[in-house]
Amino acid sequence: MNLPSPVSLVIVNHNAGLLLTDCIRSAQSQVQEIIVIDNASTDRSLAEIEQGVSNEEKQLLTIKRLDRNIGFAAACNIGIQETRSPFVLFLNPDCMLPVNAIDRLMQVLQSDSQIGMVGGRLLNADGSEQGGGRRAIPTPWRALVRATGLYRLERFWPNLFFDFHLHKQPLPLNPIDVEAISGALMLVRRDAIDEVSVWDEGYFLHCEDLDWCMRFRHKGWRIVFVPDVQVLHHKGACSQARPLFVAWHKHKGMLRFYQKFFRDQYPSVLMWLVSTGVWFRLGAVVFFHYLSQLGRFCLRQRRG
Repeated sequence: MNLPSPVSLVIVNHNAGLLLTDCIRSAQSQVQEIIVIDNASTDRSLAEIEQGVSNEEKQLLTIKRLDRNIGFAAACNIGIQETRSPFVLFLNPDCMLPVNAIDRLMQVLQSDSQIGMVGGRLLNADGSEQGGGRRAIPTPWRALVRATGLYRLERFWPNLFFDFHLHKQPLPLNPIDVEAISGALMLVRRDAIDEVSVWDEGYFLHCEDLDWCMRFRHKGWRIVFVPDVQVLHHKGACSQARPLFVAWHKHKGMLRFYQKFFRDQYPSVLMWLVSTGVWFRLGAVVFFHYLSQLGRFCLRQRRG
């Protein structure tokens, strides 16, 4: 029997339901300890652990219950304080690790002392690749190119009209350096955390992983995508009950990210266009949400 890797697993939970127990069971034989930071869940996700996890598995498990939802980044930082291993894996509770996934990630991470974090390929239930596992930073220019459809010109001028959605590109055969990976699956060196510092708690939900990746790269740490580690990610399972709440924080996080890293690098008119585009996109999300709700209401009325 192989010994678990010297990895502490941090899971930030908020109403993940049965997925949390499944996540823990998929990882428990691969890590030295599991830290669950619960952001004031109101469902039975923690109670289900009591029923679905054995006493032996519970010896690896520490649960810290918070009395309010403080956001993903802040909860991750509490998790870091609770860990003891030289490597920390951040994993969403709606992710399922395959056998030997952490061993493979560790193999790549330890192949070069300058690799600060690694991530794998995130999959939808149908086996298709999600967009977050390998990413290019959505700079203001890239965001404008994407929003206006100019990314279709990438085949003619790839450097100018680069599409940052890397999951649409052919899958690499071997691990490759990328600009960013997803916070849903992120194995990180503690030495790198000590140098770069912890997650930025100014983000509540979304974009905090892009922020961390930017700061890692600014400090000279490599970020590597490992294509042969395939992790099922039930994306949005923890947030589907409050779509507008999530949308608000996602767009607010985008603005914080752009202002923090690009305000002094881009012309003010471009930053204004990007900011306007972010708010316009949020408005469209809200509009179509309520339009959908109205359509469902009318349908129920007809059936009634």
